[in-house]
Amino acid sequence: MATLLQIHEPGETPQPHESKSELAIGIDLGTTNSVVAVSRDNKPDVLKGDDGTALVPSIVAYAPDGSAIVGVLAKGLLLSRPGAVVSSIKRLMGRGVEDIKSLAGQLPYEIENENTQGMVRLRVQGNSLTPVEISADILKALKERADENLGESVTKAVITVPAYFDDAGRVATKDAARLAGLEVLRLVAEPTAAALAYGLDAGAEGLYAVFDLGGGTFDVSLLRMQKGVFQVLATGGDAALGGDDFDHAVAEYFLGQRTEKLHEKSFSADEAKVALMTARIAKECLTSEESGEWVIEAGGETSRHSLSRDELEQLIGPMVGKAIKICSNVLDDGGVSTDEIKGVVLVGGSTRVPLVRKRVGEFFGREPLADIDPDEVVAIGAALQAEALTQGSDTLLLDVIPLSLGLETMGGLVEKVVHRNTTIPVAKAQEFTTFQDGQTAMSIHVVQGEREMVDQNRSLARFNLTGIPPMTAGAARIRVTFQVDADGLLTVSANEDSTGIESQVEVKPSYGLSDEEMATMLRASMEHAKDDMELRLLTEARVEAERAMNAVEAALKADCSLLDEGERAAIGRQIDVVMAACRGSERDLINAEAENLDTVTRPFAEKRMDKGINDALKGAPVSKLESKAD
Repeated sequence: MATLLQIHEPGETPQPHESKSELAIGIDLGTTNSVVAVSRDNKPDVLKGDDGTALVPSIVAYAPDGSAIVGVLAKGLLLSRPGAVVSSIKRLMGRGVEDIKSLAGQLPYEIENENTQGMVRLRVQGNSLTPVEISADILKALKERADENLGESVTKAVITVPAYFDDAGRVATKDAARLAGLEVLRLVAEPTAAALAYGLDAGAEGLYAVFDLGGGTFDVSLLRMQKGVFQVLATGGDAALGGDDFDHAVAEYFLGQRTEKLHEKSFSADEAKVALMTARIAKECLTSEESGEWVIEAGGETSRHSLSRDELEQLIGPMVGKAIKICSNVLDDGGVSTDEIKGVVLVGGSTRVPLVRKRVGEFFGREPLADIDPDEVVAIGAALQAEALTQGSDTLLLDVIPLSLGLETMGGLVEKVVHRNTTIPVAKAQEFTTFQDGQTAMSIHVVQGEREMVDQNRSLARFNLTGIPPMTAGAARIRVTFQVDADGLLTVSANEDSTGIESQVEVKPSYGLSDEEMATMLRASMEHAKDDMELRLLTEARVEAERAMNAVEAALKADCSLLDEGERAAIGRQIDVVMAACRGSERDLINAEAENLDTVTRPFAEKRMDKGINDALKGAPVSKLESKAD
C-alpha cells in the first residue's frame, strides 16, 4: 500500500535533509503501572528493567530533601512508610481543588491547598508537589529505562491518555512530559493504541470495540477499520472508574471489620494506605483463587481479614455494571448493535478480574480478545505510532473529541460549538453578536461538557475581545473559531468582521502549570540534574540498606539462639555501622557497609538453612528418604 500523505502544522514541515533515524518511544502512563516500548521495522519491543519485568509501578517515594525513587523500590515502601509514598496520581491529573473535594475520603493524600482555588498540591515528606511534577518523575524513570535499553538518549515520545481525558488532563500530561525532558509527538487515546497493537489494520476490517479498564480510568471506544484507516466512531467512559475503585471497596470492607475488632472510632491516612495495598493484593489473589485471608498491620495493631471471590464480586458488581452501561451508551451513540461488532479487545490490568471478563462477554455476545498482555498492549500501540510519526506509515489515526466544547451565552447557558465524538483534528466557527447598544468588548468563556448550564460544565478559559466598534445591539458580527489539534488540545480565537480585530487563547486550564512555573521547573531540572541523580541514587542505596537490616533483624528475632554471644555482638555492631552510614550522604559507603553486613551474616544464614533442613527431616523414616533419593 502506498504511504499516505503526511500532514504537518504550519512551520513544522521537516527539511528534506533532516534525518529520520531518531528513535521515538511509546509510553503508557498508567494509574497503577506504566510501560515503555519502542518499535523498529514495525516490530515493537517492550523495554524491561534489570529484574526482567516490563511494568514500572506508578508509585513515587519522596525523601525530605525532595529526592524521588520510582517503581518497585517505592512500592516496597508503601507499607513501611506510607506517608512518604504517592500512588495513583493519574487520577488527579488535570483536576482542580473542587474536583478533588468530590473524591473526599477516596484518596489517601494530604491536600495542601484544600481551601484555595487553582491547582491541587500534595504535602509529601514536607515537600509541596503537584500531580504534574509527580507524573514527571514517573516519566523520567521510563525515559531512563529507555535510554539504558537503547544505548542513547531518547527525547521524543508518543504518550497515551484515556480516551475520556478532558482538555485539562491532556494538557497536564504534556506538561509532565516536558518536565521529564520529552517532546510529545502525539497524545493517542489508549483504546486506539490498543487497536494498533493488535494489528487490526493488517487485513482486519469492520467494527471493533475496545474495552479499557485500568487502575484509575475506564474507556470504551468503537472503532471502524478500513484499509489502514482507524476511525473512532464514538467513545465514552469515566475518568474516575477503575481498579483503584475495586481496591477502595475492598479496603473499606476490611477497615470496617478492623474498626469493629479493634474498637476504633476512625482510622488514619497511613492505615488507609496499608488497607488499600492489602486490598489490591487480595483482589489480585482472587483472580485465580476462590478465597483467602490477609493481614493489616498498621499503627501498632494487627487485624486479620478473610474474603471470597463471591464476596469480592458483590462489592465490585455495581462498578462493573456502570462500565457495561457506558458500553451500551457508546453503541447507541455510534448507532450500532452488538451483532455488528466483529471483536472486543480487552485493555488494562483490571480486565483480568473474572467478573469483568464474564460481564463483557455476556454484553457483547462473544469471547473478548486478550491474547496480548492487557498491561502491555497500549504501550506497544504507542510505540508503533511513534515509529509511524518518525519513519512514516501506511496507517492513519482519526480520533474523536470525548466531550463537547462550547461558549457561555447570556443567562449562563452553553452554546456547543464542537460536539462530542467529532473527528479530530477539527476547526469549527460560529457567529455571535453584542447584547447591549454601544458594547465595545465581549468576554469569551470557554467550557467543556454535555450539560446545558455553564456551572454544570468544566470551565476551561476566559479571554476578552476588545475594540469592537460601538453599534446597536445585535449589529456586530463576532466570529469565534475553535481549533482542536490531533492531541485533542484546543485553541480558541475571536474576531470582529467589520474591523478585523482578533484575540485568541491557547486553552490552558487555571489549575494547570503556568508558563512561568513550567519555565522555572525546567530551568531547575537542568541546573540540578546531576545533584538530583545523586540524591536519587543515595535514596535507593538507603532503601536497600534498610531492607537488608530489617531482614537481618527479623532473622535474629526468629533464630537468635543459633548464635553465640560473640556472633550476635558482631552482627549488632555491623547493623549500627550500616545505620550510621545511612545517616550520612556517602552512597558508596552505604553500599559497602551493606555488603559487609551480608558478609558478617552469611554464617548465620547458613546455620538457619541447616536448621530448616534438619527440621524438615526430623522424624522422617530412613526408608522414605531413600525412596525420595531414588
